[in-house]
Amino acid sequence: MPLTRRDFTTTSAVTGAGVALAGSVGALASAPQALASTDTERAAEEAGEAADGTGGVGYGPLVPDPDGIVALPAGFSYRILTHCGRTRLESGEFTPAEHDGTAAFPGPRGTTLLVGNHEMDGPRDEHPHPVPLAEGLVYDPAAPGGCTVVEVRPDGRVAAWVGLAGTANNCAGGTTPWGTWLTCEENSDRAGENGMTKDHGYVFEVDPADRRANRDPRPLKFFGRYEHEAVVIDPRRGHAYLTEDADEPNGLFYRWTPPQGFRHGPGRLRTLADDAGVLQAPRCFDSGGRFVDDLSRATRTGTVYGVDWVDVPDRDARTVAVRKQFGPGQVTRARKLEGMWWGDGGAYIVSSYARDESPVRHDGQVWFYDPRRRTLTLEVLFGVNPDPSRDGAFDGPDNITVSPHGGLIVAEDGDGVQHLFGATDSGRTYPIARNELNIGTDEKPEFGEFTGVTFSPDGKTLYANIQEPGIMLAVTGPWKRHERH
Repeated sequence: MPLTRRDFTTTSAVTGAGVALAGSVGALASAPQALASTDTERAAEEAGEAADGTGGVGYGPLVPDPDGIVALPAGFSYRILTHCGRTRLESGEFTPAEHDGTAAFPGPRGTTLLVGNHEMDGPRDEHPHPVPLAEGLVYDPAAPGGCTVVEVRPDGRVAAWVGLAGTANNCAGGTTPWGTWLTCEENSDRAGENGMTKDHGYVFEVDPADRRANRDPRPLKFFGRYEHEAVVIDPRRGHAYLTEDADEPNGLFYRWTPPQGFRHGPGRLRTLADDAGVLQAPRCFDSGGRFVDDLSRATRTGTVYGVDWVDVPDRDARTVAVRKQFGPGQVTRARKLEGMWWGDGGAYIVSSYARDESPVRHDGQVWFYDPRRRTLTLEVLFGVNPDPSRDGAFDGPDNITVSPHGGLIVAEDGDGVQHLFGATDSGRTYPIARNELNIGTDEKPEFGEFTGVTFSPDGKTLYANIQEPGIMLAVTGPWKRHERH
């Protein structure tokens, strides 16, 4: 049932949030639950203080790494768990390349099981270290991507094996409440394109604890065929929310409603028909009832939009890409819809940046979708970073997780310097790690993005990846609770 203007006005009054459709924020504005500031000098000053670790937020300045891999605050350390082309799987093949979305699950006998995506596309023979075609775990033998499972044992030993092979551009993905991993193809090649033998653009389920459950992989076609980025499951209502990283036109944020009477659980998604449930795209409007065409229109944190849902005509995109099946005025779009994470009763959703393909430019947004109120609230906003090469300014949020120590942890995928950074509940940011592994030259340094940020089940270890050259890290240190300041 669509939200009425009266419903939305009441919701806005309850949340105490305002809406602004004009103006811009020239630097870091704020983080979850904070009020926005349009004073760009003050915002820039606060951003610099946060990056320096001052003001009681974070863990202090980052200390350069003598090994040239990752700078961390004093008292923190890292360990390399897997390294593309150096470490090996149980089968003897090298660890695959292009580490991306990752999640941690409790394993047997005190182990931690990490499921990690490998974001590779195009012809398989173009990749020196594709995901090995493990028997019984292959969807399309022509595709180079997939997932690996990494087991970290209490004594520190590490083992790894293939969870899924023969998929393409496995990107952010997401966890399920029943302890499995949903890996997403950010790729929509048809059979015959780029050497593929099957259609791509789907979501697959991987069980980290049951290797037999992963045999004969089946695409979950009811989630739609498009450039998937991330997915989360509402544990109470059963809906799935999915992001699409695409443009021309900009991508969409989707909701999938399961069939009536369906009950989630391990392996249950594989029993559904390809057209099961209902896939929908959002139509947002402000407190005045005005349609919002693109999420970049929001230029103040605290902006709240109501959300209605519009059915997708052809979710398998047989002739027209899903996002192109809607005309002007029908749905709300956003550029670079990236990572998501379920927490606080809703979904945190990242729009990594917006440029000329969007109404308003920015260098990152984090939204919170509240399924009970059916609202989107802008929680984090970054203005366009004037100098990405300067350390201390954050931009291009991508993968995201909710921290057990309070606030959010974000993996940066911007230009120039790359960080893991935290955003507190009170509106401050702070650095956690800086990538120091230069894959460019001294004259033109280049640093791979951080991906796959996630905490261990006990909250003591932060796992993250450096996508290029493909390294999985375990970071430990004196974590502390970040209360409101």
